[in-house]
Order: sequence, then C-alpha cells, then structure tokens
Amino acid sequence: MLFRSPKTEFLGYETTSAPTRVIALARGGERVSRAAAGDEVAVVLAATPFYGEAGGQVGDTGELRAEGARVIVENTVKPLPDCIVHRGRVVEGAIAEGDAVEAVVDRERRLDIARNHTATHLLHRALRQVLGEHAAQAGSLVSPERLRFDFSHLAAVAPDELRRVEAIVNAQIRENRPVSTRVSALDEAMKSGAIALFGEKYGDQVRVVSVEGFSTELCGGTHLAATGQIGTFMIVSESSVRSGLRRIEAVT
Repeated sequence: MLFRSPKTEFLGYETTSAPTRVIALARGGERVSRAAAGDEVAVVLAATPFYGEAGGQVGDTGELRAEGARVIVENTVKPLPDCIVHRGRVVEGAIAEGDAVEAVVDRERRLDIARNHTATHLLHRALRQVLGEHAAQAGSLVSPERLRFDFSHLAAVAPDELRRVEAIVNAQIRENRPVSTRVSALDEAMKSGAIALFGEKYGDQVRVVSVEGFSTELCGGTHLAATGQIGTFMIVSESSVRSGLRRIEAVT
C-alpha cells in the first residue's frame, strides 16, 4: 500500500536540501495518516534530495523538518524504480500525510560517500590499465567509511601491481580532473565508449559520469565536482571472493 504512490522526483544531483511534501506514511508496515514522536516510520515524499540505496551506493541519512515536528532519517531505500522511501524515527511532534516538510541530507556524510564513489570510478579504470581490460567490475559497495570493489581477475594482484594502481588513482586526484554528468540515450552512451556496470539494469535514457580525460561510466550515483576533492586514496586489502573474482577494499 505504501509504495502505490506517485513517482518520487529525485533532486539529489543538484541539492542536499529541499522543500517538499509527505505523500505516503507507514508505521509497522501499515499505511497510516499520522505518526507521532517515538514512532518508527517509512516516509515517501513528492520530491527528495535523499539518495535511495542503489548501484552499490548506500542510502542517505538526515532529517525531515516540519513545523513543530522532526524525523531523523536513518536510511533511504529504493524498493521500486520510481519510489524513494525514507526510513527513520519521529523525534519531535507529529508528521502526517500532506504535510509540508524540509528534507535535509547529512551533507558531510554525502560528501564522504561521493569521495568513495568517484574514487571507485578511478580505481576501475586504473585496474584495467594495470591488469588489462578484462578486470571489469563485478560488484561494489560505496559507503561513507570505505569502498569495496569486486572485479574479474584470475590471480591475486601482485603488490607492485597494487602500488601502480594506487599511484594512478592518486595521480588523477592530484590532477584535479573535472567530473561531469550527462543524460544520454543508452545506445549513444555505449557507442561513445561508456562502461556499463555488472548487474545494473538500464533504461533507454542513462546517466553518464565522466572523469575528464580518464574514465566514462554509466552511473546513477552521486559524485564530486572534481577528483581533487577526494584528497587521497589508499588500498587497504586485496583478496579472493571466489575463483576468478577478486576484491579490493580502499579508503579516501
């Protein structure tokens, strides 16, 4: 019942806060019209700057603020392609369907996530340069604290290869390369050389994220404006997931 709602407009590529309206509310898995302080809730908004967990990137946290009411958003998920759900707890007052609210993302946490997501794109390209084009992404996790990247490769990555990969990524960070995005038809994006990621389902229109002069991938996640904002990149581990699949964990 909760998810039979109008499409949620995602505003998070342009902003981390926005005025919006509550269009659906649930408590304990049941649709309700109102929730009060102490209630655990799931909230659907008409529009939101909150990124719903998808494509390996974790969901945003933050607050929904209304007159006399406040909801702490502890996670944001995307159970349907066009529906973003904010999960959290009412900590002040009461919130009801139809209420006007200010949706405010934890900006510093979002920036930490963006650092790790843009670094993931640099890592992907660097691995292909060092190991070969077969080193394709086969899964990822992008969180505020770290990034995890799974890729195709038949053997353990040698220490000197890891050092080369790390050096390439850090060189791109020092270059402070601009990061740009555009929306394109899927076939045009693929013809332009954009890399499609493992396990992702793409529509006719896709978002293309490019690190100028270095990498181009299809990606719906949130990113930095330039690679220099990453600061620095360090690989902390390389391990086997299963035969033919390796995993790198890194921090920025």
